[in-house]
Amino acid sequence: MQYPLELTFKFWALAPQISVVDSQGKLVFYVKQKLFKLKEAITVFGDVEQSRPLYYIKADRIIDFSARYDFTDSQGNYLGGVKRRGLRSLWRARYDIFDGDVSILNIQEKNPWVKVADALFAEIPVLGMFTGYVFNPVYLVNRTDGSVVMRLEKIPSFLSRRFIIKAVDQISDREEQQLLLSLVMMLLLERNRG
Repeated sequence: MQYPLELTFKFWALAPQISVVDSQGKLVFYVKQKLFKLKEAITVFGDVEQSRPLYYIKADRIIDFSARYDFTDSQGNYLGGVKRRGLRSLWRARYDIFDGDVSILNIQEKNPWVKVADALFAEIPVLGMFTGYVFNPVYLVNRTDGSVVMRLEKIPSFLSRRFIIKAVDQISDREEQQLLLSLVMMLLLERNRG
């Protein structure tokens, strides 16, 4: 893939939808979350028309704060999973990325004060509409030894939610799949935080 990747939430959609394009403008993924499901189910497509499913993301339990979301490809082969770190994620968003039962990478919010400032600023009449320009979270993807392999940043914008993914270190193709699917799932879970 040609990094950086840009993720854009479709603004006027009932069900959350994300398009992911590479630096050449080529569509990499189109993600659509199903509405009104007790058990989270997300399909990742290779086209905007949603005719070529590439991956599926499914929760292991009904609506739960620390559910694990497993990834499979279009043939049903298991690829990995991601899980929020429960109560530790209330202050600073933290997710573990799994290959089987082993945690291989983790996602961590760089500065938790950004969401605090964003929440306070959003309460100010009129000025609160501009929080998307001022407070933008950054998430780092680390190996278990602490080395950063990827970085996700929110791009300042008024109404739309746009993010950019930058590669920092080399990763395998399987890790790349696990990581990108984990970042998409994390954004869907954290979308109300700025």
